[in-house]
Amino acid sequence: MPKRKAGDPKQAKNGSAANQGFEAKLWATADALRNNMDAAEYKHVVLGLIFLKYISDAFEAKHAELVAHKKQGADPEDPDEYRAASIFWVPKEARWQHLKASAPQSTIGRIVDDAMTAVERDNPSLKGVLPKDYARPGLDKQRLGQIINLVSDIALGSAADRAKDALGRVYEYFLARFASAEGKSGGQFYTPSRVVRVLVEMLAPYKGRVYDPCCGSGGMFVSSEKFIEAHSGKIGDISIYGQESNYTTWRLAKMNLAIRGIDAQIAHGDTFHKDAHPDLKAYRGRDRLLRCA
Repeated sequence: MPKRKAGDPKQAKNGSAANQGFEAKLWATADALRNNMDAAEYKHVVLGLIFLKYISDAFEAKHAELVAHKKQGADPEDPDEYRAASIFWVPKEARWQHLKASAPQSTIGRIVDDAMTAVERDNPSLKGVLPKDYARPGLDKQRLGQIINLVSDIALGSAADRAKDALGRVYEYFLARFASAEGKSGGQFYTPSRVVRVLVEMLAPYKGRVYDPCCGSGGMFVSSEKFIEAHSGKIGDISIYGQESNYTTWRLAKMNLAIRGIDAQIAHGDTFHKDAHPDLKAYRGRDRLLRCA
């Protein structure tokens, strides 16, 4: 079946209707577990767990593949086997089954923090990115266990490629809902997807460098990926660069792109006072500037 081009109203209508039910039900359940916690604080609890679930799912799929090929010399406990396939290495204490089994325990907060620390330790590109404050007294551990059980159902037992799609959709939907719940301040990390989609359609990033000096949680880059896929291109046709001044938003951007397998150079800092990419020339085609704010 041929792909519909981006902007096709039939695709947008049907896709939204199909996706809405799945994500909306998850959001309703997750939001009910929020209780009196501010959305600004709660988003890091949920999005951090969704990220951990994704990398664990991708790891487990590759692990099963390596186990099946042990006779041919494959080693399912060799981190390099995963890194060669652009999959994050997940140590045993951070694998989702361990977290799910530990969800009813009163120490689940510390267990999640230890898992996040272990993932950062073994994957330098994630250093300083993951939330590690699940053990704090103000976070209800029973509710944390319930959220872990909720996130456990997202992938529906699918293979890593399908899990990536489902988790990516949920991640994007939750980002939007958290921005809405936070109100005006939510705009600091999230630009409405319709606005971003229009900008990307105008820029038409088929090839070259895509640069966003105030990238928020990375929506411009995710939308660029979708644009390329809709036009039968390859993700490797573009190089992504960005910068974000807000540290917590920078962390969201790093996780948002990693969950979709997008390789990007995202710097933390204020572009106006210290541009991290001062010599970068980002163009569309041969002569049109593509440095987009």
